[in-house]
Amino acid sequence: MNSRLLALPVTACLAFVGGLAFHRVFGFSPVVPVAAVAAVVPTVLCALLSAPRKGKERPWPLWISVVATVVVWVGTVAVTVLRPALSDGTLPQAMRTGVLSSWKSILTTLLPAPAKPEFLVLVHVVVWLAAFASAELALRTGLRAMPAVPALAAFGVALVLGVDGPGSTVPLAAAAVVLIAVLMLLRSGTAGARAVLLGVPVAGVLGALALLTGPFVPISADPYDPREQVEAPAPQRRDSVSPLDRVGGWLLSPDQVMFSVRAARPEVWRLAVLDDFNGVTWTSTARFVPTGSRVPLEQDEGGRRPVEQTFTIRELPGVWAPAADRPRDVDGLGVVVDPGSGALAAARPLRPGQSYRVLSQVRDTKGLADALADAEAARDPEARAALKLPWGPGAAKAPVQLAEFQRFAEGATRGALSPVQKAAKLAAYLKTYAKFDVSAPPGHSYRQLDYFLSEGRRGTPEHFATAFAVLGRSVGLPTRVMVGFEGGRTTGAGTEVRSGDVMVWPEVKFDRVGWVPFNPLPDGAQRSKGSDSVAVGETQQKLEQLQKNAASQQRGSGPGKVPETRKPAPAPEKDTSLPAWVLPVALAVLLVAMYLAAVLLAPALRRRRRRGGPPSARIAGAWHQTLDHLSDVGLSTARTLTAHEVARFGGTTLGDGAMAHLGPLADLVNRSRFSEVPPESRAADQAWEHSDRLGRLVTAKKGRLRRLGRRLHPRSLRARHR
Repeated sequence: MNSRLLALPVTACLAFVGGLAFHRVFGFSPVVPVAAVAAVVPTVLCALLSAPRKGKERPWPLWISVVATVVVWVGTVAVTVLRPALSDGTLPQAMRTGVLSSWKSILTTLLPAPAKPEFLVLVHVVVWLAAFASAELALRTGLRAMPAVPALAAFGVALVLGVDGPGSTVPLAAAAVVLIAVLMLLRSGTAGARAVLLGVPVAGVLGALALLTGPFVPISADPYDPREQVEAPAPQRRDSVSPLDRVGGWLLSPDQVMFSVRAARPEVWRLAVLDDFNGVTWTSTARFVPTGSRVPLEQDEGGRRPVEQTFTIRELPGVWAPAADRPRDVDGLGVVVDPGSGALAAARPLRPGQSYRVLSQVRDTKGLADALADAEAARDPEARAALKLPWGPGAAKAPVQLAEFQRFAEGATRGALSPVQKAAKLAAYLKTYAKFDVSAPPGHSYRQLDYFLSEGRRGTPEHFATAFAVLGRSVGLPTRVMVGFEGGRTTGAGTEVRSGDVMVWPEVKFDRVGWVPFNPLPDGAQRSKGSDSVAVGETQQKLEQLQKNAASQQRGSGPGKVPETRKPAPAPEKDTSLPAWVLPVALAVLLVAMYLAAVLLAPALRRRRRRGGPPSARIAGAWHQTLDHLSDVGLSTARTLTAHEVARFGGTTLGDGAMAHLGPLADLVNRSRFSEVPPESRAADQAWEHSDRLGRLVTAKKGRLRRLGRRLHPRSLRARHR
């Protein structure tokens, strides 16, 4: 029992390491105290319950340990994690949420997740169960590595929930390797001083190798991400009034201070991403999810540079939070984020005086022209959605304006040999086709766009951007509309961005490049903001110059060159995601397979271990094997009886044939225990021959199927010897 107690600190450390793997979900600070308490308390409890009861040689039964650990867990989690819920009387609800549904909330939250008490309950219960199961296996079984399995399971849960989270688990994996090696050394039964002196350095070397080689292990596939199988909450309308509908009013009252911003250079401050058009208005299909602070990067091949900004809200209404493209970290404001577009929305309506900091990754235009030269229009699911128009071509109720829009766009882009030329020509055409006028009536429905392009030919950024988006979709360009701010007035506190600085611009998505903005506004529109407005950002200037170059150049033109033919668009990608039911079914099958393997292999492993060692140990092993056989016929208290009492019981139950083996075996056991002369090897062979013959008698009486059924019972994993 001493060697088993010595293993408990190691199992507690393993459970603690498994809990630390949740740092990719929450960060280290909130996880460390929760994992430490959840690893230590159940281990100490199991050690106390393993002591022999008063007047009894055996420890408390397993069911007592299970009941005790549940009661202690409830009290511990209430005091250490759910203390606020304990004080306001909502403890049962908070505990139920933490145990049953926090995993789904975590999977629908961008990592790192906020360290809410109900989220940390999941960490507490996973580590607690791992520590309890590891301690019980260490105390009640003789299998060397089995106590490490629950801790590794907790490690696996943390890995699955932390996919795509910040940080690395390689150092923790190395620590787990060292602890497992130490655990097996302590439970080997030969861990004397010499073995410890030799084994601990070996364990350290194994851990160092795991730490050094972990980052270089080649893995050909992306890690499995359960977030792809969990349905996010239904999208909610974040604001009753779309920012696009406010543009006309903001331009007519241009001196309202929306917000102030401090940044190293001027940028375009994105506000909203609108990607769905129903024929009347543009709206957002963003699926906003909570986030601790981090926003995932867009999957494109363009380079990016970091830009840090600090915003102070003044008179900006609604919930949309401005930020430079593309936000990466947000501090000081509770936000939800759309992982696809990076758009930010405050959890509650913005208030004057609120401040927050944003670290964005802004596209670097270096090399963008070369990337766009041969880029095709994207055809991924997001891009296909950005091609949809209500009552599209061929529809029975298609309005007359839609056919006219298509003819207009085809004429404006005539001669374009690539998608980027098509987009650039369309923007250049609109620049000279209509005039900028802030007094133009607002609106962007089919009817209002038809008036803007046919009779009015004057409008605000709202009209130019939405016209480009609709016209672009009619000729096969995936487009969306962006609302934000550009420019502002420099003050001592940074840059004051006013309502007159509002901007609306379209973007087109290209394959392997991502979303690229285009500017269809007349050149004089930027000067109409006033002389005190800061200059357009360097990035925006380069993008506009790139747009002009693309509109004026012909790919493949020049001396000795012929126009190149366009490559066919790539076939749409097939959806290879697994159905939601696959994961739980696979886990259930894996657990059943592991359990069957364990219960079927455990008796063979016990038998092999019992047959080894000196003759006295082999005779004792044969006796314990015999007691296992007799337990299948109802003698569950054989360990409290003498050897000859057991023999009489077996003879009564199984008949004289069994007594012919039990009697001699009992004599061998007594001589081995109490004789001053050690037994010979021949005596051990006789003991095992009697035990094997008795096992065949039990099988003949009970049947193989019934014995197999008893073996499948969980208690068969429990060792029945010291």
